[in-house]
Amino acid sequence: MRPVCQKFVDAMHKKEKLFLVLMDPDHFIHQEQITQYITYVKQAHPDMILIGGSLTTQATGTLIKQIKRLCTLPLVLFPGNIFQFTTEADALLLLSLISGRNPELLIGQHVAMAQTIKKSGIEAISTGYMLVESDQTTTVEYISNTRPLPHSKPQIAAATAIAGTLLGNQLIYLEAGSGAKQPVPTEMITEVKKSIEVPLIVGGGLRRESAILDALTAGADAIVVGNALEKNPELMIHFAHLVHRFNQ
Repeated sequence: MRPVCQKFVDAMHKKEKLFLVLMDPDHFIHQEQITQYITYVKQAHPDMILIGGSLTTQATGTLIKQIKRLCTLPLVLFPGNIFQFTTEADALLLLSLISGRNPELLIGQHVAMAQTIKKSGIEAISTGYMLVESDQTTTVEYISNTRPLPHSKPQIAAATAIAGTLLGNQLIYLEAGSGAKQPVPTEMITEVKKSIEVPLIVGGGLRRESAILDALTAGADAIVVGNALEKNPELMIHFAHLVHRFNQ
């Protein structure tokens, strides 16, 4: 198993939680802004940085090059579409939107990029991506043209996650969507976690201490915070301390 995926698996077996930050290229355009953000990254010591978004107009590779000049954390692609792929990253979450029925996001875009990804030699991690219903239409829902999993149906989420692992997904990612007001329900996190044997990532709507602790307690192996840190990057240090204390 290659390094980034192994990091998830090793942490799961040790029952250590991972803290990931998500950077959207459209929100990090100027070098000054990136430099300031990375100063908080260096203080918080997250486990890795995810790069990507549902809809981006800025070059993903450019942002990654700028970050690499400033820190040595693993930089992992979290692409909303094939145009965000770049060999500058250390690894790629090869997302299959298993909660939806859009064939392009289940396998279509993967076929279009398969040769390029294989030739690049990048660490590609098969990830079952599951979008969960929020209290508003999120960008992911709109762009993907798919219906999210019902908020109150944890059994459907669990069955979907099991199907993903049976198909070979190495990670499962439960997502409420960028900027979601409600995070993934704790009952759903617990139900999914007890149904699978692979690491579970949870993101979306994690902007408060209570939501982060609830997700970790419910069974998330890793949490992702992005939107909440764009305006208040200093929260990163506090959230990192929460996760680190949880591991003690």
